[in-house]
Amino acid sequence: MKQLWAPWRIDYIKSEKPPGCILCAKLKEKKDRANLVLMRGKHGFVLMNLYPYSNGHLMVSPYQHTCTIEELSDEVITNLMQMVRRSILALKESFKPEGINIGLNIGKAAGAGIDDHLHFHIVPRWGGDTNFMTVTAEIRVIPEDILKTYQQLKPYFKSPL
Repeated sequence: MKQLWAPWRIDYIKSEKPPGCILCAKLKEKKDRANLVLMRGKHGFVLMNLYPYSNGHLMVSPYQHTCTIEELSDEVITNLMQMVRRSILALKESFKPEGINIGLNIGKAAGAGIDDHLHFHIVPRWGGDTNFMTVTAEIRVIPEDILKTYQQLKPYFKSPL
């Protein structure tokens, strides 16, 4: 079995979490650029992960505050999948990844860092993106400033779904 080491995530895991839901709080602030929100759709939103596994790591989440997919209507699920598809297209066009991981972690035991608000991860991948720096030095190399990545991706999310 191969392992994906993500030691840079420990900063988030150990950090003090604000009370309430971080995803709901970011949406209420109406500071989309500062909060890395790329698009607000009909039933959900796309935002960049502040603690990315790789450059361009996106998340798609419903507005509905729920931790289970069963509580979402078919209409909401369809809209979320449309946003996942748009995210993939934006990443392929903008960053030319060699692969993409899509994940949905439900519950802490499944790896959910934010376990009270459902969200999909869309992670662009390249051969060699997990290398000796990550494994031995516990350093993750993200080659571009996160706000520059935001500016590069934002045009792909101008029209909401």
